Amino acid sequence: MARSPAHKFGQIIGDVLELAVVPLLQKFASEHQLFLDRKGPRSCRDSIKCSWVDRNGNSHDLDFVLERGGSDKQFGAPVAFIEVAWRRYTKHSRNKAQEIQGAIEPLADTHFATAPFKGAILAGDFTSGALTQLRSLGFSVLYFSYDSVVSVFREFGIDAAFDESTADSAFRSKVRAYASLKPQEKSRLPVRLLAAHDNDVSAFMNALEASVLRQIECVVVLLLYGTARELQTVDEAIAYIETHAGADNGNLKRYELEVRYSNGDAIVGRFKKREDAIAFLLQYQPARPPGNR
Repeated sequence: MARSPAHKFGQIIGDVLELAVVPLLQKFASEHQLFLDRKGPRSCRDSIKCSWVDRNGNSHDLDFVLERGGSDKQFGAPVAFIEVAWRRYTKHSRNKAQEIQGAIEPLADTHFATAPFKGAILAGDFTSGALTQLRSLGFSVLYFSYDSVVSVFREFGIDAAFDESTADSAFRSKVRAYASLKPQEKSRLPVRLLAAHDNDVSAFMNALEASVLRQIECVVVLLLYGTARELQTVDEAIAYIETHAGADNGNLKRYELEVRYSNGDAIVGRFKKREDAIAFLLQYQPARPPGNR
């Protein structure tokens, strides 16, 4: 079935948004030795979709995932899940926000040990309620307003304004105007879109960097019948648990652990068995050179 001119033009705006985002994230991945997963062939999976599975076996298609230790041949530990969306009408914005939440939240919960960054890059007409909903759930949001998108396209001679009464003939004119741009102009358009929101882009990327580069500040160990101990490293926390009498004496009910990071993030684990508490902490030990323990 042939796409309508309105759909074609909407796809053009979505493509421009993606062309703005991909180099930004790819540059970040290269600078921080991360792998950027996105839609396309990847030898370690059968589909071209960027799909990740949650703890309940449900698959979620995403736009971008940043992985530590990932490559074309193997999946790494996800450190960021990022969705990108363009919506023209506010009546669709809350549904899209809920869709993004429904895709990323189960995966963030599944990979809680890495407390991955949750990001949404949105353009068009999104209500303040939709944006607040995502931010209240810990998402970092980069938002390009509809008026801003129209303004940037106008700089390149394209009237990107439209509503539900816009005729197909007008959409065809918009599509032709974009198609007639020179290659260098098509390359400059997404760059200009980012530049128009330079401060917002910087804030989003700074939040992403703070999440990826965070360091463990301390590990809090609470033995339920005792007082909490605050240890400076994962190794110290493991040693403290290993030398303690543990749950074997029948009095200790639970280990409560909290890994605190320099950016304010905290990951909490509660365990009845000492070996489970230690296994939890081992996930946060930095990689050591072969032969070192």
